[in-house]
Amino acid sequence: MNNTEAKYRSFALVREMMETPEIVRKFDLSQTKEMASQVAACGRLFFTGEGSSRIFPAKNTIYTALKTGLDVALATDGSWQSAEYDLSRWAVMGASNSGQTKEVISLFNKLAAAGHENRFAMTACEGSKLEEVANRTIVLSCGKENAVAATKSVVEQGLVNLSFLHHLAGLEMPLEETAQAAEAVLQAEYPAEMMAKLIESPMVYFAGRNNGVAEELTLKTNEITRKKSDFLEGTYLLHGIEEVMNAGETIVIIEPFEQECQKIQELLVEKIGVHVFAIASKETIFPTITIPHVGMMAPFLQLMAGWNLLVQMGVAMGVDLDKPQRARKVGNAF
Repeated sequence: MNNTEAKYRSFALVREMMETPEIVRKFDLSQTKEMASQVAACGRLFFTGEGSSRIFPAKNTIYTALKTGLDVALATDGSWQSAEYDLSRWAVMGASNSGQTKEVISLFNKLAAAGHENRFAMTACEGSKLEEVANRTIVLSCGKENAVAATKSVVEQGLVNLSFLHHLAGLEMPLEETAQAAEAVLQAEYPAEMMAKLIESPMVYFAGRNNGVAEELTLKTNEITRKKSDFLEGTYLLHGIEEVMNAGETIVIIEPFEQECQKIQELLVEKIGVHVFAIASKETIFPTITIPHVGMMAPFLQLMAGWNLLVQMGVAMGVDLDKPQRARKVGNAF
C-alpha cells in the first residue's frame, strides 16, 4: 500500500497506517521513566484494556519480558475480568484510545475507591474520563484515528508498554532502524497468486506465538476484509483444528516454528488442500512474506506486514476500509 495510488490514498485507514513509521521514529522513551520506577518498587505491572488496545500492546510486552528474563511480574486481562482480581499490590496500566471505554473506567473507579495508588493510563484523547480516574496518564502523540480499525494507536500503545522494559531491564529499542524497516514493509506489494488465494478463501486463520500479533491480525481481518477468521495460538493448528478445515481455506503463520513446518505441509497442505503462507524474517517452506529482523522490535514489523496484506485484500475486494457495517470505534462507551 502507499499514499500515492488512488486506490489506497482515499482511505483514512491507509493514511493512518502509513503514519506509523514516523510515530516509531519520534517515540519518546522518557515518558514512562517515572512510572517504571514505581513498577520497580512494587515488582508487578498489570495491563488492561479492550480489543486492540490490549491484545498486541500487552501480550507482546509480556512475551518480550519472558524472553529477556525480566524479574518483574507482568499479566493482562480484560477489565471486567480484572475487576475480579486482587490488584492491590500491582501497578495497573489501562489503555483506551477514546478515554471513554466503560470497562476500563469502571475498573479504575473501583481501584480508586479502594485507595489504589499506581493507576496508570494511556489514551489518544486529552481530558478524557479515563484521565480523571488515573493517577498518571500518557496522551498518545498519534492523535485521533478516523478509521474504525485501530492501527497507529496500537503501535504507539505497544511502544509505551515496551518502554517499561527499556527502563526496567535495559531493553534495546532501535526506533530509527525499526521505522526505516516499517516504511519498506508497509509499501511492499505482494504476489498476485497469494492475494488471489486469500481473497477466494472462505476462512482465514492466523497462527503463531501468543504475543498478540496473530491475534490482532485475526481481529483486523474481520474489520478490514469482512472475512471470518480465527487465531490458532502456538501449535494449535496441529492439535485438532484440522478436523474441520477444508480445501481452499488459508492459514497465515507468523514466524512459524521450524520444527512444525514439515508436519503442517504434510497434514494441512498436501492432505487437506489448505493454503499456507508465512510472514517471517527468513524464507520458509511456504510462500513467505519476508521482513527485516529488528531484534525485540520484530513483532511490530510482523503486525505491519499483516496490515499491508489485509489492506491489499480489502482494496482488491472492493471493501470500504473505513466504514464497516456494524463495528464501532468505541466498543462500549462510559
